[in-house]
Amino acid sequence: MRCNGRQVDRRTFLKGASLTALLAMSGGPLGCGAPSAPGRKAGILDLSFQLEDQYRLFALVSPGFEQVDEPAPVALRSVHVSDQSPAAPFAAIELSVADVDGSDLVAGLFSSGDGGHVCVVFSPSRQVVSVEVRSGAATQVVAERTVELQGRFKAAFAVCENQVTALVDMGDGWEPVVTERDGVADLVDLRDPGTLAELYYGYGARGPTAGVRLSRVKAGPFGMAGLRDPHLVQHADGTGYVRDNLAYLTFTCAGLGFFQQAHWGVFTLDLDDPSSLQQVAHLYTRRDGLLLGDHAGQVVVDETSGRFTAFTSSWGDFDFQGVHVRHTVTSDDILTGVHLLETERLDLPTELSSWDPAATRIDDRWHIAFVESPSQDPFDFHPALAAGPAGAAYDEKLELIGADTSLHQCEGTILQQVDGEWYLLASDGDRREYPVYDLSMKPVGNLDAPYGTNIPHPQLIERPGGGYLMVTFDGKQYAEQILGYGGHGDVLIMSSASG
Repeated sequence: MRCNGRQVDRRTFLKGASLTALLAMSGGPLGCGAPSAPGRKAGILDLSFQLEDQYRLFALVSPGFEQVDEPAPVALRSVHVSDQSPAAPFAAIELSVADVDGSDLVAGLFSSGDGGHVCVVFSPSRQVVSVEVRSGAATQVVAERTVELQGRFKAAFAVCENQVTALVDMGDGWEPVVTERDGVADLVDLRDPGTLAELYYGYGARGPTAGVRLSRVKAGPFGMAGLRDPHLVQHADGTGYVRDNLAYLTFTCAGLGFFQQAHWGVFTLDLDDPSSLQQVAHLYTRRDGLLLGDHAGQVVVDETSGRFTAFTSSWGDFDFQGVHVRHTVTSDDILTGVHLLETERLDLPTELSSWDPAATRIDDRWHIAFVESPSQDPFDFHPALAAGPAGAAYDEKLELIGADTSLHQCEGTILQQVDGEWYLLASDGDRREYPVYDLSMKPVGNLDAPYGTNIPHPQLIERPGGGYLMVTFDGKQYAEQILGYGGHGDVLIMSSASG
């Protein structure tokens, strides 16, 4: 695969068969744990996971987070600019079109005056859809494509970071028809807080005989094209944050593009009905003067102090020149609503790039699992574990316990307790299995669980009635031919039985 002109070896593992095909060929779950030794206490290697459910979460305007919602018929003869602005450059507008009356249909972000805008233009009369940027006194079309538009249809504008995408739904679901990042970024940087603050959701008609009738308008934060990188929200001691039988997890919300187009979110999972996954928060990062979608992290809750510690990975401005772990502590309830996180770099005991942080206080010592990466071009990465002294804060005097440098496509680090024992879990895309380590980073075996496409993270959740769920994802892409790699994946739910 090539991305931004570079060959990305990180996807060599995606050449494997799909999860369904793998299960069919094997006659059962893939991977194997170590056999139980006589007299050995039952533990994580005695768990055997089976696929329970697989589904896709997809939304342009994030459900429950609408900033504009006009269900009544709307007739417009010009562009209407709302008084609502996105908190970060991850936003969408959905329009249900009843009639365009020979006009162009416009949707995007507009200044309140006669200033700049970033928008998509749907022209049924010319059968063209374009991406347009106005900066200063100049208006430029930065991308254009011929698209058949007829009758009633739905049209959408979406921005993820600086990538703008036009989508249509002719009755079979949303399909991107044109997308552009570099042409937009050359003219305006939507990541700049001052620039974005001057732009508002806008939509309507343009042309000498302008007039459109819309049966529904929605605008708000961009939802997701898929989900990946699940991590259980937890207390410092590793117990999951569960309320009313709802487990809270963070996921990376796949955007309409590569890693920079993704952002971070919080979701609840009904432990009695794992098909019920609902987004409850959007989390963005403000750093280095920009609004970014850093993701692939973890949230630790301290209910006594009312504080939340967030760890993220700096994928929001990834350019193949390094990734690092960031952190922040806040009293804002980041498990609900929309938030901008002010983060700083976490001083991990490594000179290499790092991501996928997992933090837990075990025996009064903070342990931080993470991924070390000596190269991102091509990608080369492996699991590592650090810990601090007893009684110290999570960011004090961390020392490296160990790293498995024999692996080169292994990420998704998770600290997990099973039957009173602590383990570091990871996911090896080369061997297509989930290695398990003890807290000295000694390999102890592999999880007995299906291994599908991509590098699925092995997040376990203990069920109140006994047993475990494993929440992970696959590499199924959304509209890769137009959007490129990054729009994955399906959510996979597995359940355990003792081996």
